Amino acid sequence: MKFYRPLKPFKAISFDLDDTLYDNHPVIKKAEDDFLIYLNKTYPELSELDTRQWGLYKNHLIREFPALANDVSLWRVKILERVMTIFGIAEYKAIEYAQIAFTEFLRLRSDFTVPAESLVLLEKLSQKYPVIAITNGNVDEKQIGLHDKFQFILKAGGDFNAKPQPDLFIEAAKRLNIEVSDILHIGDHLVSDVFGAQNSNAQAVWLNEHKQPLNGARLLPTVEITQLDQLYSLITE
Repeated sequence: MKFYRPLKPFKAISFDLDDTLYDNHPVIKKAEDDFLIYLNKTYPELSELDTRQWGLYKNHLIREFPALANDVSLWRVKILERVMTIFGIAEYKAIEYAQIAFTEFLRLRSDFTVPAESLVLLEKLSQKYPVIAITNGNVDEKQIGLHDKFQFILKAGGDFNAKPQPDLFIEAAKRLNIEVSDILHIGDHLVSDVFGAQNSNAQAVWLNEHKQPLNGARLLPTVEITQLDQLYSLITE
């Protein structure tokens, strides 16, 4: 555990989800692979769609509409609509099929179990503080068993820009009836979590499980930990 600045008193704890409470990389890799197979088998027009093409279309769309980065669910729906029409599906059908396919993707990307240690940690911290989640992702919290572990979960999209923009932190403080500076945020990402929290005037705990350098940091975290269970000594003692 490494302190970059003194840890001030706080009134609530927020967690990032992906790659903080669970390893999201293999989950997304498998979900993307299985989703492409689903598209190939379900829609004859997409039978030849491959990983390279899918990636190119996704990247092209986000360059064309950068604001979609604030809503990963909408981004996926829009890329599905575009790819389907490019491959010959009528536009009105593509709009319908894209919603159906997106539901299947959410099921696939939420097809995993959160480590028991993370669940125990959340339960113990909840005995002392309000615990919430702030995420840019779109995991189905009910499917993975996190729906009842937080007072609430805030997701980017709709009225809220993604981290590191301050929207989600401001909304969290409003719902908790506290100041943003009263929030201690835990996350793995130096920009979206650490910079996002610190720049919003919250405190940030950086989970650095893979011993990354601080080269990409815009602001230093309050504290750096290498394992989630270090939060016990940081917060509960």
